[in-house]
Amino acid sequence: MEAIIDLNSLQQKANQLRAEVLKMVYAAQSGHPGGALGVADVLTVLFYRYLRHRPSEPTWPARDRFILSNGHTCPILYALLADLGYFERDKLATFRKLGSELQGHPSVVKGPPGIEYSGGSLGNGLSFALGTALAGRMGPEPFRVFCMLSDGESQEGQVWEAAMAAAHFQVDNLIAILDRNNCQIDGPTDRVMSLEPVAPKWRAFGWQVIEIDAHDYQQIIQAFERALKPVGRPTIIIAHTVMGKGVDFMEGDYRWHHGAPTAEQLAAALKQLGVQG
Repeated sequence: MEAIIDLNSLQQKANQLRAEVLKMVYAAQSGHPGGALGVADVLTVLFYRYLRHRPSEPTWPARDRFILSNGHTCPILYALLADLGYFERDKLATFRKLGSELQGHPSVVKGPPGIEYSGGSLGNGLSFALGTALAGRMGPEPFRVFCMLSDGESQEGQVWEAAMAAAHFQVDNLIAILDRNNCQIDGPTDRVMSLEPVAPKWRAFGWQVIEIDAHDYQQIIQAFERALKPVGRPTIIIAHTVMGKGVDFMEGDYRWHHGAPTAEQLAAALKQLGVQG
């Protein structure tokens, strides 16, 4: 796979993927578009510049693993995998349909190639990523593990047990990405259960902490460049995102954590993203 270097091309790619997310959710009349749109920029940079993987060989032993702990944002992962060639793009239209591989939460057993973790029950992904990263540094072909988790699920205790263990075992091939959009299904995270101070907490647990505007491509690239240099401890990139990024009537509105746009809203959103329907 040839990496995309040009920043404008990366941004255009992210918006194309955002459009796919919206079309998938509209066709299903079900799904979680807000978070998927918010993480599109950081995941586009990860998958097209830094993740070691082979779409033609999904089980390549030396591949990096991407663990989507907040599995409800899977529309963006499906859009990425289809665009990269893991499966045919026309399968995206089957999202959340009966019998489809593209379930509402990703499945290793019944899902498409490229899925590394069956997500759905929030709070578990970082523990799974930690175990995978430990395996990754023990085998003959070392690999890195990237784990995306949400700020809402960070209210769960298991996240912090995994954080403590990862620092204790100095698992520096583990890079977590926190989708810090300040929203969850019940409202703003600070109203439901405040997470602050987020960065000092992760530092106190022994992690290297990098904070970025996750819609600034220079900052995203600099964060991955720094995170991929071994420092003897795990790294977390606190990615400050905007839920529903790229669509003005969705941006920052927790009510778009889930729900499908109308035909008129879809057309308006695609126009804003510069993508034809």
